[in-house]
Amino acid sequence: MEIHFKVQRIKAEQTYHLRHQILRPHQSFQACQYDTDHDSGAFHIGAFHKRKLVSVASFYPESHPELADSHPYRLRAMATVEEYRGKGAGREVVTFGESELKHLAADLLWCKGRTSVKQYYERLGFQPFGEAFDYPSLGPHVIMYKELR
Repeated sequence: MEIHFKVQRIKAEQTYHLRHQILRPHQSFQACQYDTDHDSGAFHIGAFHKRKLVSVASFYPESHPELADSHPYRLRAMATVEEYRGKGAGREVVTFGESELKHLAADLLWCKGRTSVKQYYERLGFQPFGEAFDYPSLGPHVIMYKELR
């Protein structure tokens, strides 16, 4: 049975519960509230199933020092409730975000993805950049990027 999600922009505050529960459960709730959440150009996307928020991602205008493009964005804090993984919620969130980015004339999307989900990002069209590195308190990560032309 196919699941249908309602995907839309949401407020930064709506992302905090899933960020904390899924990405940073051993850290304080405040650690899930980023300084950049309300920056100009930042936006947040959520996927809902039966009014329940099941997947989130945040997008920020931010460059990476080794990835040169004129209007880059960073994908950050992507999280999907475990029972909705593999059902398309995360893909729909990223696709919706990419559509928004195209309206903003963004030309690159990049993230620091956990190495455990590297293949997931590759299925979404991202490519790895550089070697894996340790992200303090969160474990091994790798830079992933995707051109939006």
